[in-house]
Amino acid sequence: MSASTPHDGAFSNIMDPDHIPVLLKEVVSAINPRDGGIYVDGTFGAGGYSQALLEKSRCRVLGIDRDPEALDRGKPLVKQYKERLLLRRGRFSEMIEVLTDLGISQVDGIAFDLGVSSMQIDDRSRGFSFLRDGPLDMRMEKSGLSAADVINTMPEQELAEIIYKYGDERHSRRVAKAIVRSRKDRPFSRTIHLADVIRKEVKRAYDGLDPATRTFQALRIYVNDELGELERGLTCAERVLRSGGRLAVVCFHSLEDRIVKDFLKSRSKDKPRPSRHSPEPAASRFRPTFALVTKRSVVPTKLEVRTNPRARSARLRVGERTKAPALTALAGGVS
Repeated sequence: MSASTPHDGAFSNIMDPDHIPVLLKEVVSAINPRDGGIYVDGTFGAGGYSQALLEKSRCRVLGIDRDPEALDRGKPLVKQYKERLLLRRGRFSEMIEVLTDLGISQVDGIAFDLGVSSMQIDDRSRGFSFLRDGPLDMRMEKSGLSAADVINTMPEQELAEIIYKYGDERHSRRVAKAIVRSRKDRPFSRTIHLADVIRKEVKRAYDGLDPATRTFQALRIYVNDELGELERGLTCAERVLRSGGRLAVVCFHSLEDRIVKDFLKSRSKDKPRPSRHSPEPAASRFRPTFALVTKRSVVPTKLEVRTNPRARSARLRVGERTKAPALTALAGGVS
């Protein structure tokens, strides 16, 4: 199969067979790429979504990723699809600036695959995994504060709040206290050191979940500002999607899913006025900017979960852009 002969069987020809995109068929079906369309893969990763979109139709795809290693891995795809695939380094919340630099004002579809990729987890040098010893890093962009910086300098109370808020760890205070106590004698620099300290404080759950799971998740989300990034990315998508364009977002935990669900729900309903006798200012009125394509989240099939365990917690939500002006534009820009 070549780039010039798109067809429905493209899903078996992704760039890296060891890293299968979750809910791939469902995402591509939801976006429904058409010939001549322009699409954004906001989390390029291994390029699976981008390649499937390019094979489905004679479209163009802009792949964005904050991880420079992902873009290096994507160079063979750029060569394969020539001018139909462009890759740019950055966050998907920066897509407006990236598109503007390319002379593009609107796109026909956007896909987000949130969280950390299996490639990042498998690379022990990135420090995302508590199962493999490596530097306690977790930075997707390889810049800014690392997880080690946070663990070694943050006050105990703030650390506990992060672990509870982003990891839903009910033993967050106990974990934070143990971390602060341990770092006085030996600052944290390795993943296994942190995981061992946590495991001494928290018992393994009945479902077999490793005690370090929630704390590592919390640190990763905090270090990369993943929830803030998602909120900004959604408002950017609202501004650049043309009428009829689709937004497809794959989430892997409840914090992400709640943000996406609430965003699409709020954008798919008319905002009531406080009183018919006191209408809202014209600048604050708006019509629904999205129509819900999936009223409930789409989950992977049992077969997909068996063949790709990472898909177990995945949830897909899809919205279609209406003709109404973007709410963020009415409010004077992206908040």
